[in-house]
Amino acid sequence: MSGHHHHHGHGHDHHHGHDHHAHAAPDLATPTGVRTYGVALVINLVFVVIQVAAGFLANSTALLADATHNLSDVLGLALAGAAAWLATRAASARRTYGFGKAGVLAALGNALLLVAASGAIGWEALRRFGSPETVAPMLVMVTAAAGIVVNGGTALLFARSGKADINARGAFLHLMADAAVSAGVIVAGALIWLTGRSWIDPVASLVIVAVILWGTWGLLKDSLDLAMDAAPNGIDVAAVRAKLAALPGVAAVHDLHVWAMSPTEPALTAHVVLPEGDGDSFLNAAESALRDSFGITHITLQIERGHRAPCVHAHV
Repeated sequence: MSGHHHHHGHGHDHHHGHDHHAHAAPDLATPTGVRTYGVALVINLVFVVIQVAAGFLANSTALLADATHNLSDVLGLALAGAAAWLATRAASARRTYGFGKAGVLAALGNALLLVAASGAIGWEALRRFGSPETVAPMLVMVTAAAGIVVNGGTALLFARSGKADINARGAFLHLMADAAVSAGVIVAGALIWLTGRSWIDPVASLVIVAVILWGTWGLLKDSLDLAMDAAPNGIDVAAVRAKLAALPGVAAVHDLHVWAMSPTEPALTAHVVLPEGDGDSFLNAAESALRDSFGITHITLQIERGHRAPCVHAHV
């Protein structure tokens, strides 16, 4: 942390405090490692090849749709793994915040891939209604069962870190959605086997599309918010303002901004009117309070000895 005291001709003094502590809030997980993404990617890529072959042999739209969705997993994991690697790179003179934001962009790309894959599945299912085809239900069920094992197992690799890392959360949801798809394919295969009605295959595909889109909405919304520098989920900006305003000696708080530098690192800037008191002591107390209460790890505070006009871009 550093504190700087500047004298200006207009009579205002400013203190800037920067908290670069490596500490995180107790409930925040560390970002998922590149190796985890690599392992998940290889496993899913091998299974996609197997599933495509089985889909053609079984002549199953639902199974091929499941394979298509699994392929989007491979692309999504590649994006997420690249983002995790970029996040480990140091900041540069031009990219002063580093590459942490790449995780947010990868999560957004993941969500868009899910939407695109769902559209492809739905289109093919509707086409099959007009021209039903014979399906090999036993091969469909066996392959889909393997899909549950593969997708569910690799999803567990991201379960813990996905609570705090939106990038890992995207991978987790992507894989769990595929496990749900595989379960639906098993049900469809069993019904086709019992009834001999091939139209069950595209019906199952449309149901699966609805489930995928429902689960993807939250990820799409959160990643769009973070890409637009909205406050991260779980951080109440009004509560942050109240915490700062309640600190001893504070007369006002303005130009408060809270955003995400990366999927796991929230940041804050604010101007605090502190007519009297020791600036360094205040900065220490303020940074500790914000870090402990909200998990905000990158903090910049400007102390003002008197009220000034707020920034034109500030909300309040």
